[in-house]
Amino acid sequence: MNSAKHEQGSGMKTEILLGDEAIALGALHAGIAGVFSYPGTPATEILEYLAKWNQGSQAGNGRKPVVADWSANEKVAYEEALGMSYAGKRALVSMKHVGLNVAADPFINSALTGANGGLVLVVADDPGMHSSQNEQDSRFYAQFAQIPVYEPSDQQEAYYMTLEAFEQSERLGLPIMIRLVTRLAHSRGNVKVLEHGKNEVTVGVVGNPSDWTLMPANARRRFQRLVDAGPKLQSLAEESTHNVLKLAGRKGIICSGIAYGYVLENVGPATDFSILRITQYPLPVNKIRQLVEHCDEITVMEDGYPFIESQLRGVLQIPGKAINGKHTGHLPMTGELTPELVRKALGMELHKSRVQESDLGSRPPRLCTGCPHIDSYNALVEVLESYPNAVVFGDIGCYTLGALPPYSAIQSCVDMGASIGMARGAALGGVHPSCVVIGDSTFTHSGLSGLLGAANHNTNMTVFILDNSTVAMTGGQEALIGGDKFIQLVKGLGVDPEHLRTIVPLPKSHEKNVRIIREEIEHKGLSVIISARACIQIRKPGAKK
Repeated sequence: MNSAKHEQGSGMKTEILLGDEAIALGALHAGIAGVFSYPGTPATEILEYLAKWNQGSQAGNGRKPVVADWSANEKVAYEEALGMSYAGKRALVSMKHVGLNVAADPFINSALTGANGGLVLVVADDPGMHSSQNEQDSRFYAQFAQIPVYEPSDQQEAYYMTLEAFEQSERLGLPIMIRLVTRLAHSRGNVKVLEHGKNEVTVGVVGNPSDWTLMPANARRRFQRLVDAGPKLQSLAEESTHNVLKLAGRKGIICSGIAYGYVLENVGPATDFSILRITQYPLPVNKIRQLVEHCDEITVMEDGYPFIESQLRGVLQIPGKAINGKHTGHLPMTGELTPELVRKALGMELHKSRVQESDLGSRPPRLCTGCPHIDSYNALVEVLESYPNAVVFGDIGCYTLGALPPYSAIQSCVDMGASIGMARGAALGGVHPSCVVIGDSTFTHSGLSGLLGAANHNTNMTVFILDNSTVAMTGGQEALIGGDKFIQLVKGLGVDPEHLRTIVPLPKSHEKNVRIIREEIEHKGLSVIISARACIQIRKPGAKK
């Protein structure tokens, strides 16, 4: 049953929504009890929309607020949502694609435990790396976990597919993934939505608790259940009204998600191309087979990795059929898909652009005027001029811009929290001084365990924690901990209090800060310097609290 079609008979209204907001409102209308997330572009607006809705709820809109909490990291967010599902309530968890790496352990295992209340994971991939360190495609994670995926092609589908995903999760007893890409997450469209949707849905605590306890005997039984569900999931994809095949000419197109809109933009609805639209996975094999048998040439359009194309090709080519896509160079292997790239892949004449990219001046990113990180870097750079062999391991945040001139102060940025472990490894490999620059939110996200190990071994390294009291890079969300509590947290990991120093990054404190940094670098053991001053953006009148 397609709940999206089923619901359209109810009272409707039209709103203009981001793809992220359409997901959030769909989850609200599906009757969720909570949403859990860690800020990460392009998924941040999902929780923010529901947090804003909570403010209206408290003002008297007739429905009680949902839980809308920022979590310490994506792993914790997924586990909190999973716990809510076990308790019989519907839960949404959202993150960006690299966040799913952090949450991979509970995510993969939840396919075995299954869901109780509907559990929907929304992952926003970032082809083109607009704000990310890679372009990974979350469809591979879902295939690995052997769970269903929805990939909406526009904001309207994002809303309806969210409604359907919660129902599907409870029918199948599995978590469901919804995959977005940046261009859909951060663009707006008209969305017909229900007037009210459902109140909070409760299914109660049901099932055998041993299903949720993955000791080997239980895990083997639950994994067999997951494998046995494969044909059912395949059948649902084949029968889904989201996967549509229209046979026409001998040239075929397979398009997934947002690519479908790009195809229609170029060829129009009355086209001679045969088109298979895929927005629900696993792949509808029978529909693909029909298209292949009908067409001599097939072009695969997908934003992200060549996920569909690689499976269509298999190890060998399909005899007598031309398959075009990323593997053949018809589409680039890197970057996000665009309407013009689709047009070029189909052999159509390109539109003439009024403004050429080469005509636009370059404007590299920079730290905000008045940013406390500027004064932190000025002091650090001055000290490190005396240490030509110094290595500074950076992390994920606004301060990553310290890699650029005029600072050129950090030499690495790999993943959230990596800086501390990498600095310890380098120190053990003979690097001195081995330094870390990490933000307060990134530290609580995944830097704690690295510092715990460094403190336990008193490793000869210096850690700079830039405490600006917010998650600045993703819009100024509130940090989980700050002030004296933050200092006590660091101290509680075993850091020697004599070498746990605080500085205030201001021009007037520059000479004092330089002296403290130099003293701690010279210390033969672990030292931690907390550079504490609030982000300039949250100090402005009317800024987020």
